[in-house]
Amino acid sequence: MTRVGSEQDGIDALVDVISALRSEDGCPWDREQTHASLKKYLVEECAEVLDAIDDGDDAGIKEELGDILMHIVFHSHIAEVSGRFDFDDVARGAAEKMIRRHPHVFGSESAESSDDVLKIWKAVKKREKGNASESVLDGVPRHMPALARADELQKRAAGKGFDWDSQGPILEKIEEELRELRMALDAGDDRHVEEEIGDLLFAVVNLARFRKGTPAEELLARANGKFQRRFQYIEGRLAAAGRSLDDASIAEMEALWEGAKRKSL
Repeated sequence: MTRVGSEQDGIDALVDVISALRSEDGCPWDREQTHASLKKYLVEECAEVLDAIDDGDDAGIKEELGDILMHIVFHSHIAEVSGRFDFDDVARGAAEKMIRRHPHVFGSESAESSDDVLKIWKAVKKREKGNASESVLDGVPRHMPALARADELQKRAAGKGFDWDSQGPILEKIEEELRELRMALDAGDDRHVEEEIGDLLFAVVNLARFRKGTPAEELLARANGKFQRRFQYIEGRLAAAGRSLDDASIAEMEALWEGAKRKSL
């Protein structure tokens, strides 16, 4: 049996655990993993820590942060085995980056507000990247949630003056995209239908962004939560009557849905 010293510091223990799991005498599943195969799990862990934060669950936050840290160590070990980098390189690189990007703390520059800090951060980042970035839209991660990515792309374009004058024309654009979607549906053109659904979603994100209120990603998250609460109300009412969703007609479910709305669920 592989043993990891209980007296080790936390990070050293975690590094040794991952090393043991991926050793010849370790876990077959862990040995088989790659950067690519672990992607979906990393996304899930990030989502779980966000849920714990929203729930104010300190124990959950601690656990989920640990899971994310485990993934960082895991990816670092995969790279270390092939001689590319190790966890220490990752940690040192992060520390050095934070020092470079906070010259108002670790250097001679000054910042009196958060806006000043963001300007400094962007300037340092631009110097680091040199001329590698040719577009203001470069660097927006492709794997961001699509609504959040649309919001960021639009913000960057708007920052260069490519924006609407008021929300009225954005509403007109939404209506235009909806008309085009109806036309595509009437034509039975599935590829065009999908394209127009995407355009409609992008236009709706533009309205949320322009209003400078809650981001579209959070607005949809709220709508998801509302749908879940109302649907679970339907399930609960049916269960209380000794029935299930399979026993209910669509008319019954719609009536219960309206009841959930009246209760402001």
